Amino acid sequence: MNTTISVEICPRGVTTLRLQRPDRGNAFNQTMLNEVYAALTDLAADPSVRSLVLRGDGKHFCTGADMSSRGGSDTGVSLSDTLHLLDIFPKPVMGVIHGGCVGGGLAIAACCDVVLADTHAFFAVPEVRLGLAPSVALTGYFLRAMGPRAFRRYGLSGERIGSADALRLGIAHEVTESGAVDARLEQLIDDFLHCAPLALAEFKGRIALLTTSATPSNANDGPRGLERSPEAAEGVAAFKEKRKPVWYPSFN
Repeated sequence: MNTTISVEICPRGVTTLRLQRPDRGNAFNQTMLNEVYAALTDLAADPSVRSLVLRGDGKHFCTGADMSSRGGSDTGVSLSDTLHLLDIFPKPVMGVIHGGCVGGGLAIAACCDVVLADTHAFFAVPEVRLGLAPSVALTGYFLRAMGPRAFRRYGLSGERIGSADALRLGIAHEVTESGAVDARLEQLIDDFLHCAPLALAEFKGRIALLTTSATPSNANDGPRGLERSPEAAEGVAAFKEKRKPVWYPSFN
């Protein structure tokens, strides 16, 4: 029984996977990673599933890792493993983005075949503001989503990327008014349903083979000392306490 996600398959084989931690901005903890990974494994093997739609309940799509659970149990699958499974998912994947799509949430979007964002959505890679750096695996997905030049800017600054800039950079394929998202999604779903399932799976497999930035899960994180650094401890504490970190210069 899932506690952090829901999975619904309609008669046409369109599956909606919803992130359901709205009180935490759908930030993922270990339980959510385990449940998403298990669901993706089952859905990939189910011939009745024709496409996958990813959505989030509440105010945000996904605000990345849950900082309140940082340092807890790591028993289960990693974010890198989960992203890799999503990236090679053999059916079309559509991400419907509203609110914040931040950090690992943006990496999830980068693994989608189509990203449909509403006009109020925003994206960010905020790790450096927490005294951290994106893992090697996540960096590959971020580079693919926005290209190296844009990633240098937004990864180094941690600033928000509005929906219009996300469209310009290629992070989002389309931006739609909130009230029109579902109608546009139905059109996309219908387009995919016109396509042969085995041909789609073969096509996605060839893309995975030829795309070097489809980072394998065994390229996980590299050195992890930064996560235990004083900077990281201060950055996470400042985030939780909703204050500026000590490295932000004061002008008194």
